[in-house]
Amino acid sequence: MKLNLSEIIKAAEAEIIKSDFQEEKSYTFSTDTRTIKKGQIYIPLKGESFDGADFIENALQAGAEGYFVSDKNKIFKDAKIILYVEDTKEAYLKLANYYKNKINPYTIAITGSSGKTTVKEMMYSVFKNAGHTVKSILNHNNEIGLCQTLSALEPSVKYLIIEMGMRAAGEIELLSRYSQPDIAVIVNCGSAHIGRLGSLLNIAKAKFEITKYLKGVLIAHDNELLRQINDNKHKTVYFSLKDKNLLIKEMKSDFCRFEYKGNEYTLNTGGEHNIQNALGVIETALYAGLTPDIIAKGLKEYTPIEKRWEIQNIKGFKIINDSYNSNPDSVKAAIKQFLLYTPFPKSVVLGDMGELGKNEKEYHIETGKFLEQFECDYVLTTGELAKYIQPSNLKTKHFDNKKNLADFIKNNLPEGSNILLKASRFMKFEEIIEELKN
Repeated sequence: MKLNLSEIIKAAEAEIIKSDFQEEKSYTFSTDTRTIKKGQIYIPLKGESFDGADFIENALQAGAEGYFVSDKNKIFKDAKIILYVEDTKEAYLKLANYYKNKINPYTIAITGSSGKTTVKEMMYSVFKNAGHTVKSILNHNNEIGLCQTLSALEPSVKYLIIEMGMRAAGEIELLSRYSQPDIAVIVNCGSAHIGRLGSLLNIAKAKFEITKYLKGVLIAHDNELLRQINDNKHKTVYFSLKDKNLLIKEMKSDFCRFEYKGNEYTLNTGGEHNIQNALGVIETALYAGLTPDIIAKGLKEYTPIEKRWEIQNIKGFKIINDSYNSNPDSVKAAIKQFLLYTPFPKSVVLGDMGELGKNEKEYHIETGKFLEQFECDYVLTTGELAKYIQPSNLKTKHFDNKKNLADFIKNNLPEGSNILLKASRFMKFEEIIEELKN
């Protein structure tokens, strides 16, 4: 993001405290004094445990030409430019939005209780075949991540795909305000973050905030709650596995082939939930004017990213690591995909699901009951909550730590076993993989 001083002042609605005004000069920005470059303007952000304003002097010593400030008492004579704003984070958002609007890419925003990163990656795999496409950086799906993504845009960008996460009501509305999407996609609406928002209805309302500044169409999973709260201010296209235009032709744990609206598509991953994700991508791409051939090519090229159905062969075991995150809906989808379409020998390794509120124990008990409809060699668990996952008809063992669990796998599971790892990220199930490697 490169803007001249007039643009900076206009976009951020800043008050000039000090300015060595050079109209023809353009500036870039930094929020981190550790990586700041000479001539940049420093934007000091405030977090829960830090205040970037305490490091303004460090920024100047590292070569910053100026800085934003929300305290008029923080004046340093070495600065050539000092700009006052009430809120530095809001100023960062305004600058990023102004720069994005200069480039004016066709913008697609994605949210959902689970699967939004998968849909973002699928979407990118499709749209990159239709023109220069940029996606949210990694999993940076909050307001700072939005700013970083928008700030890095190049003038040639045609399509912009933004992932929007949330932990509380109002956060997605903020992201919508500063991204102003042409298409909004609600992947699904489930119980993730119910511990924070209190009810499924509140979760649905929070997801629907994505439409607040929507310029075009809403593409949404056909969910009863979403239909209930839809104010119909925007055209809505619903997608669902129940769609009469969908025909699933082939399904494996790591591959599927299906027909939708007369066109055939393949994915190099399995599971009905991934077909559902693909339907949202297809509807988005069709509305954006892409052809079925381009969509089919992009979906076929999609490969799952780290910790999302990531397949590794370790010491004679085939490990499927799907432990980037876990909630009651995503764990059931992963279990179903794995146990229905993976050959024996096969075992499931499960850990705690987070942010489920007062009913967290019941959600884990329910997972155990869900497992009872399938067959496998073992259900292995670790974690304070995962111990409640106890399917009555399957061999189940609980472990106090991940090392003991890994030792059990090495010493008791037959060579050639297929093993699914599923847990919330804080469980750090990658440590099980490291133990198996050792």
